[in-house]
Amino acid sequence: MAKHALKDEGLWKTRCYIGGEWIAGDEPVEVRDPGKDEALAEVAGGGEKLAANAVDAASDALADWSGRTAEERGAILRKLADAMGEHEDDLGRILTLEHGKPLEEAKGEVRYAASFVSFFAGEATRVYGETIPSSDRDKRLVVFRQPVGVGAGITPWNFPSAMITRKLAPALAVGCTFVLKPSKSTPLSALALAELGERAGIPKGVFNVVVGPSSSEVSQPWLDDARVRKLSFTGSTEVGKKLYEACAGTVKKLSLELGGNAPFLVFDDADLDAAVDGCMKAKFRNAGQSCVAANRILVHSKVHDAFVEKLMAKIKALRAGYGLDADSEVGPLIDQDAVDKVKELLADAKKSGAEVLAGGSELDRKGFFFAPSLVSDVEPSMRIAREEIFGPIASVLRFDDEDEGVAMANDVPFGLASYFYARDLGRVWRVSEALEYGMVGVNTGMISDASAPFGGIKESGLGREGSRHGIDDWTELKYVAMAGIG
Repeated sequence: MAKHALKDEGLWKTRCYIGGEWIAGDEPVEVRDPGKDEALAEVAGGGEKLAANAVDAASDALADWSGRTAEERGAILRKLADAMGEHEDDLGRILTLEHGKPLEEAKGEVRYAASFVSFFAGEATRVYGETIPSSDRDKRLVVFRQPVGVGAGITPWNFPSAMITRKLAPALAVGCTFVLKPSKSTPLSALALAELGERAGIPKGVFNVVVGPSSSEVSQPWLDDARVRKLSFTGSTEVGKKLYEACAGTVKKLSLELGGNAPFLVFDDADLDAAVDGCMKAKFRNAGQSCVAANRILVHSKVHDAFVEKLMAKIKALRAGYGLDADSEVGPLIDQDAVDKVKELLADAKKSGAEVLAGGSELDRKGFFFAPSLVSDVEPSMRIAREEIFGPIASVLRFDDEDEGVAMANDVPFGLASYFYARDLGRVWRVSEALEYGMVGVNTGMISDASAPFGGIKESGLGREGSRHGIDDWTELKYVAMAGIG
C-alpha cells in the first residue's frame, strides 16, 4: 500500500493545475510531515511563468463561466461539496499528513470547508440587484451586480482546505474565475480539491492552482497583472500590508484576513466550567495555530484562582501526539521556526515574572511538538500578551472590573476575534458592543460558520468572508440609467 494509504489514490496530486491540465513545473517544492519531520512528497511547482499561464487560463475562461446561469454554477458547486463529503476520509488524511493536526480535527476542517461550497452554491441564485425611484418620469434607474473578473487567492498553511473554499466558493458562485497560491507547506489539500473540482465539472481554466517555492515569484505576476481584479489573502498583518500596497498599482479589490490577538474574558458571573471548556476549544484547536485562537485569557480577580485551577487540570490531561494516532488531541506545530517562536515568547514571559503552571517545553520526540502549556501572572506589557502566540500556550492575565477588562482586551492594534463568558444580560450587551473586534463569541469558544461574516477590523484586515456579505466582495455594482421610457 502507498505511503499515504488513500482509498482514492487519484487525490494525491503533485503537479500544478492550470487550464484543466496537470503541469509539471521546474521548481520542485518539498512537502514535509511535521509530525515526523520527514519528507512527505515533492510537488513539481513553478514560479513566474506558471503564474502568468494561470492568469491566461483564468482570463480565457471568464466569459463562458460568468455567462452561465447562477443555477448552472450552483449545481457544479453542489457536486463539489458532495464530492468533498464522499472523500472526507482521504481529504482528512492528506490534511493530517501535510499539516499534522489530529485526523478527526482534520476531517472536521474538511466538513467546514465543504460547508462554504454548499452555502455559496445556494447563494449563487441570490445575487440580487435593485431598482431606484427616478426623479425623472422618462428614466428608470437599475442597479445590478457583476463578477469582479479574475480573482487571486493566497492561502496559509494552518487551515489548508477551509481557507481555500472560503474564497473559491463565493468567487465561482458569482461568476469569477480563480487562481490560487496555497502555502508551500501544505499544497496537497489544494491540489486534491482541484482534482475533485475537475470531477465535479468545473470547466478548464476556472480554477487554477500554482505551487511555488517562492511566494513572491507566484504572487508578483498576479499583483502586476491588471486582468487580476481582486486579491484575497489570509496571513500575517506584515505581509498583508505589503500586498495592500502592491495592489495599488492596478487598484484591485482586496479582502485581507490578517493577524489577531484574541482576548478571552471571564467575568465574575461566568459559568466557570463552561468557560474552561470554551477556552480549551478557542486556545488548543489546531495546536493554537489560528488567527482566532484565544491569545490572552483575561480573568476577573474574584474567579481567577478557581478558573486557573480548573484550566490547569484540563491542559495537563491533553494528549499531544502524531495526527494519525487515535488518541492524539493536539498535533505538532508546522515547523521548527514555529517551535522556536513559542519557546522565545515563553522564555521572555518567565524572565519578566510570569509563572509556568503546566507544560512549558518542547516535547522529546520526533516532529515539531510543544507541550500544551499554561502561564499565569502575565502582564499586558509582556511579549506573550502583545504578539500572536500561534502555539499551544494559554496565557492568563487578571482584571478587577468590567471597564478594565474591556480596556485590556482592546489595547492592541488587532481586531479579529474576541470571546467572553458572562451571564448578566446587561453585561453581555455592553461588552459585545464595546469590544473592538469584527467577531465576538459570547459564552462560546467556537464562532466560525459559513453563513456568518468572518473578518476583522483595525490591523486585522478588510472585507468579510462567508455569509451573503462574502459573496458581495466578489462583485462590482453597476448602475444603469435608462431614458426614453415615457
